[in-house]
Amino acid sequence: MAFRFNFSIDEPETHGKTDLQLCSPQDKQESTEKSKQTADLVGHSSPQLGTDKQRDETQSEKKFCFKAAKEHDIPEDLNKILQNKVMERASELYYVNMSVVEMTCLGGADGEGIVSQSVSSRSDLIPGVYEGGLKIWECTFDLIDYFSEAEIQFTNKTVLDLGCGAGLLGIVALRGKAEKVHFQDYNSTVIDEITMPNVVANCINEGNRTGSGGDGKTSKPPLKRPKKAERLPDVLTKCRFFSGGWSEVSQLLLSSNKPFSKYEMILTSETIYNPDYYSALHDTLAQLLDKNGRVYLASKAHYFGVGGGIHLFEEFVVERNVFRTSIVKTIDKGLQRCIMEMAFKDSS
Repeated sequence: MAFRFNFSIDEPETHGKTDLQLCSPQDKQESTEKSKQTADLVGHSSPQLGTDKQRDETQSEKKFCFKAAKEHDIPEDLNKILQNKVMERASELYYVNMSVVEMTCLGGADGEGIVSQSVSSRSDLIPGVYEGGLKIWECTFDLIDYFSEAEIQFTNKTVLDLGCGAGLLGIVALRGKAEKVHFQDYNSTVIDEITMPNVVANCINEGNRTGSGGDGKTSKPPLKRPKKAERLPDVLTKCRFFSGGWSEVSQLLLSSNKPFSKYEMILTSETIYNPDYYSALHDTLAQLLDKNGRVYLASKAHYFGVGGGIHLFEEFVVERNVFRTSIVKTIDKGLQRCIMEMAFKDSS
């Protein structure tokens, strides 16, 4: 089910999904009904660094110039955010059609140029330039499933969706009555063209709906929406959006004149593929997590061609001796994937 936001919500023409952005799952015959619905939008393979030459250059260059932090304000006219977007729905969540976003960005909407660079290099990752936010990776849905299975409660919690991409983890927290939810992605294009439209679409179409997940069933979208919102939906006032490197965003938050309290929950998926980033990620978690907070991290066991993985990151965390870790779920279907819970060693 897909529909286009412009001045009303219409059923669009069929839009293809390119392999660059959205990969079909393996072993479809063994898939559950829910995975069938999300099959076309999930990236299942490890992130690819492009050609052998590019990979060799990446391995030899350990220092990257990371993007400066920036906060993205929500425009008062929500129609501007959703104009010309094609929305689809799976697992009770609205999300933009990534292929349409790519075409829009190639038409000039991508100030960073990450889409053209990703296409030309045939790469899911360009270290220091583009970090994979144009895909919805499968561990995102693993973590959403775990929230439901473990009955994770978001009520009145302060939440950060770190490396958010499409922002689906944060949207689930919003539906679970979180007090506030912040979204961070490395690329400003991802925040403007993907994350923010997804959050707005879910807020205006779900109203004040709450709950930490869906039953996997799809339903027809509303036939129309208001042409112009008089004010932001209340739930959107809980949200802030940031782009830039982890360390840079952390510094922005901690030094800002705006009121800031540390996060009781940090949610992150497929962010530990590159061991060169472990120190920045670990320090960001340590700086931004509340003393009794929890980190929920979803990852593949190993990222082929990139080098990272859940066990390597776990070893890194143990060596730092700041957090205690626990693998709370392992998924063996296809590439092995894991859910890790982290907390400060001296937390309750």
